[in-house]
Amino acid sequence: MDRSQKLQYIGNQTFDLCVIGAGATGAGAALDAALRGLKVLLVDRDDFAAGTSSKSTKLIHGDVRYLEQAFKELDLAQLRQVRHGLEERAIVLANAPHLARPLALLTPVRSRLEGLYFSIGLKLYDQFASGGDALPPSRWLSKEETLRRIPRLSRRIAGAVLYYDGQLDDARYCLALARSAAEAGAVVLNHVGLRQFEKDAQGRLATAELEDSLTGTPYTVRSKVFLNCTGPYSDAVRMMANPDLPERIRPSKGVHATLPGSVLGAEEALLIPKTKDGRVLFALPFAGKTLLGTTDTDYSGDLEPVLLEQEADFLLEGLNAYLSHPLQRSDISAGFGGLRPLLAASDRTNTGKLLRDHEVEHDVASNLFSVLGGKWTTYRLMAKDAIDAVDSQLQAPRSCGTATHRLMGAVDYHRDFWKTVQEASGFSDSVCRHLASNYGVDAMQVVALAQSNAVLTQPIVEGFPFVQAEIVFAVRHEMACTLRDVLARRLRLELIDWAVAAQAAVVVAQWMGQELGWTEQHRGQEVEKYQNAIAEWQQKAGLE
Repeated sequence: MDRSQKLQYIGNQTFDLCVIGAGATGAGAALDAALRGLKVLLVDRDDFAAGTSSKSTKLIHGDVRYLEQAFKELDLAQLRQVRHGLEERAIVLANAPHLARPLALLTPVRSRLEGLYFSIGLKLYDQFASGGDALPPSRWLSKEETLRRIPRLSRRIAGAVLYYDGQLDDARYCLALARSAAEAGAVVLNHVGLRQFEKDAQGRLATAELEDSLTGTPYTVRSKVFLNCTGPYSDAVRMMANPDLPERIRPSKGVHATLPGSVLGAEEALLIPKTKDGRVLFALPFAGKTLLGTTDTDYSGDLEPVLLEQEADFLLEGLNAYLSHPLQRSDISAGFGGLRPLLAASDRTNTGKLLRDHEVEHDVASNLFSVLGGKWTTYRLMAKDAIDAVDSQLQAPRSCGTATHRLMGAVDYHRDFWKTVQEASGFSDSVCRHLASNYGVDAMQVVALAQSNAVLTQPIVEGFPFVQAEIVFAVRHEMACTLRDVLARRLRLELIDWAVAAQAAVVVAQWMGQELGWTEQHRGQEVEKYQNAIAEWQQKAGLE
């Protein structure tokens, strides 16, 4: 993960495959291709998982909503989507157990009849699961047991249905995919964007003109095949390769708000079955807080989607309908928005009814492959389908090995690994649990860094389990280049508490500046830019 070294290397090479976009699907495709023996380059104009892949609800699931729609509308495509999601759920959980875990979800109901309806649906959901993840079956909870599990629920409920899905740290899981691809031989680079393609005499893509987004330095890369994995921005790359192609992606915006952990008061999550727009909401435990989402609205434009005041109110209204004491907008400590890369279809009039299915498109004229649509849970299947198609084009079909490939940090990891970290470090329980769940067995490398310099053992901010050694580790081993790389995606502090992230920016910039050779002026500018961004997000969310 030495970025400078990799940048010097790419200009003199011909790759079998260049993957554009380092979200979950792109990183997963790079890993798959590298394991098959292909010479692979993975690039992204921003950071790994900087877009959609770090802005999810953090669930690994088949989506019970599609199961309900499938039976109501007799739609086999939606049943297939549920099946794929549940099959892949088992694999996501198994391949990085430090980053993904089973999650209990409660669906509160207002009547026993409503409870029967959801119980039947979730029993069907159980039946569709592959059984590979061995999650417990769904069951009915009495009103008393439901309130014992989540005391802040309204006393007007009749009970709840308990079922299980999976939860993951999406940004760190994607980073583990990218690091695993590098370990398998791929060249992976963040903050390197596509400027344009150049074609051969037959009009097929031959080279890509790339640019280091941090320095403006251009690079020309030659590859036999190019794979477009840019999610909501897929159409821009497709039309860069072939302007005659029609648009295929209809971006949908989903937002989340971060609330106090006491909202749930447990390790269980809440599925809110009804909102004004017919969607469900999730309230999930995440990093000591409660994550509430999501919305589903059309989105256009190039600006990063953010949580807006009216969206925050919509989420709170949906949750408050099931709480004994309503929350206020002032209870929100952070929030974020993301885009779903939905495949447009003429018979589905709104984004809430568009399937999260995927398609691998091959444009014969330019020879560009594109992965269109999809969702986090099925990233591996999407990558497999794409690399199968690439292999066919290269006339060298090889088998996919990602179903059983453990990611970086997962080999020899076990549930009590945090105790091993504690024996080696002497850190508190909370710090050791955090290090083990963030890095798996690689937590020992963070410990070794901390032991090399006593200052690195200190917290980044008081009251949170992050230690300063993690900043240095992020730069040296995880290709972190900017403050947001660290605060938003390596540590996730930006998702937890905006005010604390703004405070932490000073310490993070000090260590990053030392590692990356920033001047004092540049360090100050980076902190100011980041803190101004947070102030803008707070203002748009109605928190000022």
